[in-house]
Amino acid sequence: MAGKLEGKVAVVTGAGSGIGVGIAQALYDAGANVVAVDITGSQEQTAKQLGDRCLPVHADVTKSADVQAMLAAAVEKFGRLDILCNNAGIDGEAAPIGDNTEENYDRVMAVNAKGVWLGMRYGVPILVDGGGGSIINTASVAAMVAFPTLTPYCASKGAVVMMTKTVAAEYAKAGIRANCICPGVTNTPLVAEMAQTSPEIIDGIKTLTPLGRIAEPIEMGKAAVFLASDDSAFITGTAIVVDGGYITL
Repeated sequence: MAGKLEGKVAVVTGAGSGIGVGIAQALYDAGANVVAVDITGSQEQTAKQLGDRCLPVHADVTKSADVQAMLAAAVEKFGRLDILCNNAGIDGEAAPIGDNTEENYDRVMAVNAKGVWLGMRYGVPILVDGGGGSIINTASVAAMVAFPTLTPYCASKGAVVMMTKTVAAEYAKAGIRANCICPGVTNTPLVAEMAQTSPEIIDGIKTLTPLGRIAEPIEMGKAAVFLASDDSAFITGTAIVVDGGYITL
């Protein structure tokens, strides 16, 4: 992948852990300058891990001012914006809808759906001014198949897919491509913890996955490099499933 994105500038939200680190790593390895954004402070560790071409930025993706500031930081540091990865997301509480709370619904939708909307709302004009670019939003296989007890999460990821398709149609003539990555179960800290406390759940997922394992974060990163590069120049408005075949069964 080295050199595919040489000189490009990418913003990655949720870059403090899990899939966000995998995306940031892969883009960086492909030559991009990376703005690693997170709310936790872990973006500092990501930047230290990657190197001098990575700028850590603290931001809450549910806040308009923070989103605008993270994008401004990218332009100020690196001079432009070429790749916008709206990746930050949360699972929320697990409960059937009859036991779920409005607070949980509002929080999940704020981070997973509004956060993506804000990223595109304020990122698109910058991309247009720069002559175009690639938007890569992290959705989920939960946008395509049901995950009982995670109604708000599934709804939010479905929203990400449709927002992405709409923006792809709206801004194709401006040179902007917009696509989603839909990960299956991935080896993030949350899943690693689940594997310790409830190994039977992870074993069950592996059994239901034709490739027989869960994904690694860097595999989502490699998909992001593809979508950010000219290798996918004729791909826009789609949702690429990276799940080892999980939803085929």
